[in-house]
Amino acid sequence: MESDRLALAARPEPGEFLPYFGQYIALVPAGDLLTLLARQVEDVCAALAAVEASKAATRPAPAEWSPLDIAVHLADTERVLAFRAFTFARAPGSELPSVEFEEIAETAGANDRRIPDVIAELRSVRAATISLLSSLARDSWTNIGVASGAPVSVRALAFIIAGHDLHHLPDLIRARSTV
Repeated sequence: MESDRLALAARPEPGEFLPYFGQYIALVPAGDLLTLLARQVEDVCAALAAVEASKAATRPAPAEWSPLDIAVHLADTERVLAFRAFTFARAPGSELPSVEFEEIAETAGANDRRIPDVIAELRSVRAATISLLSSLARDSWTNIGVASGAPVSVRALAFIIAGHDLHHLPDLIRARSTV
């Protein structure tokens, strides 16, 4: 297992992901990615829990997302990225269609949900992701498939999941005091 974790900790190379995703990968600190994933879900859940329930569905501006929008977006995005990682780990070279994350967020009904329910969902999704990533064979981390018309490796997807949370966490933290 330790050798598998070392394989996971190796940062993805630029050819393993679209340059756009570099912004997320760059946010991921050095160290054990699985430990980071376990810790960061608690950080996200704590930030969401600190938002007043009466303000959780409030959008700070018309074009911005509410704290609940952000949290459900994190869960939905992680589901898609983890499915891609699963598919490419098991069937390298597979091709998966595009996903319009903005459209998914707009139809998710996040603002009709309760904070405790969304927190439970975030924890469940992250537990499933960690279980999946922990189970992968060392040689599958560099498997590449095609998602949204572009190549992406399993390890890049794992780093994107972590970086995506780190990208949105400051928005949730700000929401505690500004919404």
